Amino acid sequence: MSKNLTSRSEDYSKWYNELVIKADMAENSAVRGCMVIKPYGYAIWEKMQAELDRMFKETGHQNAYFPLFVPKSLFEAEEKNAKGFAKECAIVTHYRLENDPDNEGKLRVDPTSKLEEELIVRPTSEAIIWHTYKGWIQSYRDLPLLINQWANVVRWEMRTRLFLRTAEFLWQEGHTAHETRKEAMVEAELMNNVYAEFAENFMAIPVIKGIKTESERFAGAEETFCIEALMQDGKALQAGTSHFLGQNFAKAFDVKFTNKEGKQDYVWATSWGVSTRLMGALIMTHSDDKGLVLPPNLAPNQVVIVPIYRNDEQLEEITNVANNLMSELRTKGISVKFDNRTTFRPGAKFAQHELQGVPLRIAIGPKDLENGTVELARRDTLSKEVINLDNLGDKVKDLLKEIQNSLFQKALDFRASHTTRVDTFDEFKDVLENKGGFISAHWDGTSETEDKIKELTKASIRCIPLDVKEETGKCVFTGNPSKQRVLFAKAY
Repeated sequence: MSKNLTSRSEDYSKWYNELVIKADMAENSAVRGCMVIKPYGYAIWEKMQAELDRMFKETGHQNAYFPLFVPKSLFEAEEKNAKGFAKECAIVTHYRLENDPDNEGKLRVDPTSKLEEELIVRPTSEAIIWHTYKGWIQSYRDLPLLINQWANVVRWEMRTRLFLRTAEFLWQEGHTAHETRKEAMVEAELMNNVYAEFAENFMAIPVIKGIKTESERFAGAEETFCIEALMQDGKALQAGTSHFLGQNFAKAFDVKFTNKEGKQDYVWATSWGVSTRLMGALIMTHSDDKGLVLPPNLAPNQVVIVPIYRNDEQLEEITNVANNLMSELRTKGISVKFDNRTTFRPGAKFAQHELQGVPLRIAIGPKDLENGTVELARRDTLSKEVINLDNLGDKVKDLLKEIQNSLFQKALDFRASHTTRVDTFDEFKDVLENKGGFISAHWDGTSETEDKIKELTKASIRCIPLDVKEETGKCVFTGNPSKQRVLFAKAY
């Protein structure tokens, strides 16, 4: 497995694509725009999924599953949502192929199998879920309804990149129904906080919590909360969104309930989701020119043990030490792998585990057997030290925690040094062109100004930070009055 990657400074996009493939995370498939997530990449996604699923359930949510196909009439019921996704939809029009009708060894669509109503392959599930909720909700006693599903969706993207943007991707989507507007707003913000907690505590990615401008909101939402992260190339990445949908979907699908006063009312709704795009965020936040750098909380293997030996007798002795060490580490909740493959030399194993971002590597050789020591190597700093086997488990546990915290702090420092306040449009363009990162600037609050800035610079308003302080000033573009700063950036 080659570890020679294009450097980030030379070509960031090429570096990213090479790393995903060479680290054995994913590859392009025979289907245009779709990817195969390989076992190592999927193992990382499974850890993400497990932690998020736990957090969802701790906040009272249950998992369900809804159909992949949405009848076109249902999809069209909420007009803004339908228009927002129309250009990305894949559509099923027929249900059968003719079996080699011309005896040419080819199949073709059976013209008699045309569907009475076309089916949309879900780009998101609000339509089918809210149609279902109509049968589930009659009374305030049925509320709140807190449902999540883990699923795949299809958005027919023309330009694709592994994990970041593919025609089909994996995600979770929460869909909740509430008795009051206030309850739904609390839910939408709560789930955005859950995403932020996950990003920072597990992915070691600092995020800014904010709300989207009207033009950047989810189609059909009244408010969109988001978390925004900054990648090493100075571009922003939207890492998660949570939407307050008001009563739009309830009205579109006639989902009413009898309230405590005995009157009929429409329910209030939210939806929220993150996807395999988080894998791209994880890669681009921490990794380097040698390969992946994974935070211990999400690494499939937090520790790998590599034996260095000249003969079978030495291997047997090292294996005994490794087995005892693995037992000790596992009792402390640490995931560990013993790489005893005989088809690779130690150097090749080191290179592979470095490329795949294993946080800690333990090497045990003949001298270590004599001295009761091991060599411990950190992936994040590439530093090595020889330490005693005594209390190694505690040392490893502390080191993993230190690595997790260090990666977060490094990313936080990077974001701080790449967040720039500007007051003129010339400053704005100069920072965007020569430094990148988040730009904190005044905006007059109009979509026209937002669109013009995007047209001229390709920078969009990533969010209006929730913790932003009111500050009078002048719009960076028009000079019109502004009450607060917003964050601009070029983005994925």
